[in-house]
Amino acid sequence: MMTPDPIRSILIVGGGTAGWSAAALLSAVLGPSGCSITLIESSDVPTVGVGEATIPPVFEFLAHCGIDEIEFIRQCQATFKLAIRFDDWLERGHSYWHPFGNLGVTINQRPFHHYWWKNKAAGHGETFADLCPAIALAQDGKFAFPPPDGSYPGGALNYALHFDAGLVAAFLKKHSTARGVAHIDARIAGCELAADGAIAAVQLADGRRIEADFFIDCSGFRGLLIEEALHAGYEDWTRWLPCDRAVAMPTATVGPPAPYTVSAAHEAGWRWRIPLQSRVGNGYVYSSRHVSDEQAAETLRGAAAGEALAEPRFLRFTAGHRKAMWVKNCLAVGLSSGFLEPLESTSIHLIHTALNRLLDYFPDRHCDSALSAAYNREAADEYAHIRDFLLLHYVPNRRHGEPFWDEIRHNPLPDSLAAKLELFRRTGRIVSRRRELFADISWFFVAAGMGIVPEALDPLADAAPFGEVRKVIGQISEVMGRYRQAAPTHQDMLARLLDPALKGRPNFKQTWGGA
Repeated sequence: MMTPDPIRSILIVGGGTAGWSAAALLSAVLGPSGCSITLIESSDVPTVGVGEATIPPVFEFLAHCGIDEIEFIRQCQATFKLAIRFDDWLERGHSYWHPFGNLGVTINQRPFHHYWWKNKAAGHGETFADLCPAIALAQDGKFAFPPPDGSYPGGALNYALHFDAGLVAAFLKKHSTARGVAHIDARIAGCELAADGAIAAVQLADGRRIEADFFIDCSGFRGLLIEEALHAGYEDWTRWLPCDRAVAMPTATVGPPAPYTVSAAHEAGWRWRIPLQSRVGNGYVYSSRHVSDEQAAETLRGAAAGEALAEPRFLRFTAGHRKAMWVKNCLAVGLSSGFLEPLESTSIHLIHTALNRLLDYFPDRHCDSALSAAYNREAADEYAHIRDFLLLHYVPNRRHGEPFWDEIRHNPLPDSLAAKLELFRRTGRIVSRRRELFADISWFFVAAGMGIVPEALDPLADAAPFGEVRKVIGQISEVMGRYRQAAPTHQDMLARLLDPALKGRPNFKQTWGGA
């Protein structure tokens, strides 16, 4: 067995959320090894920084970096996110929720959403808010932490964060440099390849030459290393996801921040609204074939509440990913690896999973190609899974007579999504594979929200005595009613967390007396 020749130096090219996330996690893991980590960014190059919403695994990343989540919330103007509310996606005037956490409780080893269909078919009128704590609290503008013992209903709750991406990068930069990450403020003029095609060094505009054993490309859409130097190629998914532009604009806060993201469908795409402590992030993701930049900006201005704090800023992108995200001794992370519209707030999550996957396949200085091949297969599968889930929001739409929506409704589906939709339409089942980001319950909420009703009930759910099922539903609804009434408002919870005297999370269960 060969003795590893360990990596002694890592160079991160680019800052922003991607670069400083890489610096924070790698410094936490590799600090004891003596491996040096350097990040190069130019203060003359602005970062994209429109991804201000996250999903629950963000807290695992913070923990792995050794970051206290309460301090992170305080420093990054964060608010809590319980769900996404989708407005006008199925048709104008219709809304639905994709919440974090569970619906109801498992009965006879069957997920509760199968009983939801049975209950609905029997003519009963309980809503999702009667049975799902995340939706109930979101609707009421409230928030509570899940109880440590996991007791219902709070134990069925999960949550994520909205935050200021610029403040996050600054926070992670301070955290990383305190752990020994070297920071160089400079422009990169070029890249030098070794005889075997790997990257040997980058050349700076001031004449310096920086070598490393391993390189992480966080240079954004440009792909300075992964594409311009190593020619990884790009898998273009525009045929499925035609949106190729975004315009973003911050506005002043109007009223208390909501504990959820709003995603509102428009004539050529969709608009986001993300409430922070001190401002609101707004943006419109759209197809340039169906609306002009000027029209998109006007739509955003007209829909955004509150005074504009800056002029609209435009971004161009192509949905898809690099054909190889790890080439030789270079890994692309963040926008340099690919882009999927942030409809389900996956952009920052893809940064974190890329870094975690790197740790799973972390190489020595020889960078065995078997490691990069395994990484690239898993990363491509992850992108395809998220692509399919995003398409689920679009394809069943009933916005007839609108060119963008008509086109996307009639586009051929990826085989993987077509098979999932067929299974769900006929049987109500969606079977997610292990380690896939979106579990069955997420597919259920979006599919049901987009008006898809299964043709048949799950026979095992149908086998349960319906009278007993109704008793469980009644108990859940009664407990949920007391829970949502007693919960503090989102604004009150933030005020408590921002109090410097507070240590740790408040325990809501002790205050509401729930079972």
